[in-house]
Amino acid sequence: MSGAVPEEKLRVLYITGMMRCGSTFVGNVLNEMPGAVHIGERYFLWKNALLRDGTNTLCGCGRDLLECEVWSGRLRDPGGWKARRLWDLQQRFLRTRHTAPRLAELRGHRGPPPEVVELGDAIADTLRGVAEASGAPLVIDSSKNAADAAVLARRPDLDVRLLHLVRDPRATVTSYLAPKDYLERMSAARTLSYWAAFNVASEAVGGTLGDRRYLRLRYEDFTRAPRAVIDEIARFAGTEDTSAIGFASERSVVLGTNHTVTGNPDRLRQGTIEIRTAEPWRETMSAPGRTAAYAGVAPLMLRYGYHR
Repeated sequence: MSGAVPEEKLRVLYITGMMRCGSTFVGNVLNEMPGAVHIGERYFLWKNALLRDGTNTLCGCGRDLLECEVWSGRLRDPGGWKARRLWDLQQRFLRTRHTAPRLAELRGHRGPPPEVVELGDAIADTLRGVAEASGAPLVIDSSKNAADAAVLARRPDLDVRLLHLVRDPRATVTSYLAPKDYLERMSAARTLSYWAAFNVASEAVGGTLGDRRYLRLRYEDFTRAPRAVIDEIARFAGTEDTSAIGFASERSVVLGTNHTVTGNPDRLRQGTIEIRTAEPWRETMSAPGRTAAYAGVAPLMLRYGYHR
C-alpha cells in the first residue's frame, strides 16, 4: 500500500469514551470509507509492537505489527529504548488522571512540559507515517484517552475532531464482569467509577474544542440506525462519501482488512458482520445490580439519555 498525503493538516478522528463502548466496531465500519484508515488503540502501539507486553502483537490485518506493510516502517527501534521511554512518558503524562493539566495546556493557560511536547511529536509523526503508508488523509484513532486527545488537539499540524462514544454503563458493567481472556475482570463499582471519569474527561476536552470539533453519540443509536449514524460521523469528520461502506442490510455490514493496533478481538473478523441490537444486560443483570448501577452514575446516565 502506498500513497501521498498533501502537505496540509492531517485530519484525525479521535474516538474517546470508556472502554467497551463499541469503538472498535464503529471504527472498522468507518475504515471502509475511501481515504480513511482506522488504527485502533494507537496508545498501546509501543507497548504491544515493540515491548511485546500488550494484549497481543497482531495488526488487524492478521500479521504481526512488525511485519505489517502499514506499521513496519514506523517501528524501527533497535533494543526498544524509544518504545520504553515513550510508554513510560505516556503513563506519567497521558492517563485519564492527567486530563486537567493537558486541558490547561490546550486552553493556553500554561505551556506543556518538554516530555509532553516529545510525546506529541512522536504521536503526530506516527499518525502521519500511517497516513502516508495507507494513502489515507483521514486517520481514525480509537485510543479513548482524553488527555492523549487534548495533546493532539492543540497541535497546529493536525485537524483533530473528537468523537465521544457513550454506551449504557449497565452494559459496560456486564461486559467487565464476564470472564474474558483478553480483558481484566473489574468489579461493578470500579467499572462505574471508570465510566464516569472517562466520560467526564471526554466532555471536558470536547467542551474546549467546541461544536465543530466535538460530537457525542450513543453506541445504542448506532446499532439501531447504523447507516444514519455513520453518515453523521462521516460528515463530522469532513467526509461525505460513505457509499463504499458495504451495508449488506440495515442489520449487517461487510468489513474488509483493517490495520488496528489493539482492541476487541472481533477487529480481526472480516466479511459480513451482524450489527446486534440486543442488550444482554437486560436479561442477565439482577434488579439490585441495575439499581446500584443507576444510583452510582445517575446524573450522567440521565444526561446521556439512559433511564432507569
